[in-house]
Amino acid sequence: MGNPKAFLEIHRQEAGYRPLHDRIHDFGEVEQTLNTRQRREQASRCMDCGVPFCHWACPLGNKAPEWNDALYKGDWELAFRLLASTNPFPEFTGRICPALCEKACVLNRFNHEPTTNRGDECAIIEAAFREGYIKPRVPVRNDKCVAVVGAGPAGLACADALNQMGFTVTVFEKNEAAGGLLRYGIPNFKLNKAIVDRRIDLMEKEGIVFKYGEEMNDDDLTTKLAKQFDAVVVATGTPTARDLRVPGRELRGVHFALELLSQQNRVLSGMEFAKEERITAKGKDVLVIGGGDTGSDCIGTAHRQGCKSVTQIEIMPKPVEGNDDPQNPWPNFPRTLKTTSSHEEGCTRRWNINTLEFLGENGKLTGVKVQEIDWQPNPQGGRPLMVEKGKPEVLKVQMVLLAMGFLKPEHPQYPENIFICGDAANGASLVVRAMASGRQIALNVNKYLKTK
Repeated sequence: MGNPKAFLEIHRQEAGYRPLHDRIHDFGEVEQTLNTRQRREQASRCMDCGVPFCHWACPLGNKAPEWNDALYKGDWELAFRLLASTNPFPEFTGRICPALCEKACVLNRFNHEPTTNRGDECAIIEAAFREGYIKPRVPVRNDKCVAVVGAGPAGLACADALNQMGFTVTVFEKNEAAGGLLRYGIPNFKLNKAIVDRRIDLMEKEGIVFKYGEEMNDDDLTTKLAKQFDAVVVATGTPTARDLRVPGRELRGVHFALELLSQQNRVLSGMEFAKEERITAKGKDVLVIGGGDTGSDCIGTAHRQGCKSVTQIEIMPKPVEGNDDPQNPWPNFPRTLKTTSSHEEGCTRRWNINTLEFLGENGKLTGVKVQEIDWQPNPQGGRPLMVEKGKPEVLKVQMVLLAMGFLKPEHPQYPENIFICGDAANGASLVVRAMASGRQIALNVNKYLKTK
């Protein structure tokens, strides 16, 4: 490493977010960036670890110490080459990844100031696009063709890897544009869709064919694609959101989170909706049910639509505050309280709250009956028992957003030339894990077709 003592002399520095009262009035990216000198200083903090746990923690196996060292020395092109050797889309993970590598960083245990890997990789890839290090790579073709169904992060990663192996790749996507969760689930204030468009344009120049408005069912996969292509990869994600079947679920004003998020992203892309179709939080008291990242995205979107207030409830207990979770020790990912940029914009957060009933008048939502609960150990083992605590209360809201996760898809027995990757195979998880799965399945497809 160029400066083995930098971690002792330089503190972790983050660029932070745009000013709160500025950012809530638009959908521009909220995260700022450091200048070149500051970024190189941060890269210098990466230690010459005996065991770099960041390698182990990253699903893609990113070699953070190597490209941080190149960045510190000012060799941006080498940093890009090292980063791109394991990560097909650093511009995505550099913006939305929860940075598993940083949580496993030795410096995180040493002084809770891990290296700024996520910000560093975003700076590296943006410099690569800006300086022209990235050019279309058109490989020598073999005689095999592969279909990828689904253009989300897993499908894109798989298509990219297969294409570079020489296969002729066609991507089938049910929506009007590629990106999946990246385009329709993640708000623009976290990931500008021009970043997605830039990557798709590059992939098309490299020879990948995208076909939109192509929704495939199991029969299409087995009787159509599996016979037309040498191999098929299913990367359709987890399309079914977890529902909340309580009285009043049918009331107007109760929506799945992605109904709001995907429509808002489409509006920002120029699509128009009739007044009765438009899902908006403007002037409303909003309740978000679910304490994860999707719930956080709903909070930020509701603020930008002009909501009156936002409350977020979670049925599970409040996570540990601070950096150490005794139930999940280093270097595992700490399950600690997370406060996002959306939470900072204004939100009442409550834990151990169970939803009993949606209340309404004339078919419209007016409130939600909730119950505070406790979790007690199950004497027979297994899942803790939920017990009521106190009396039910009514929250006066006019919009509810269900952000409780997604159901793992079930698949029939496919022919041997059909492979499944990403969330479609493993259930809902992180974008970086979906990308890693896509790359692994590409290797599996390659191995399979070599035997044929």
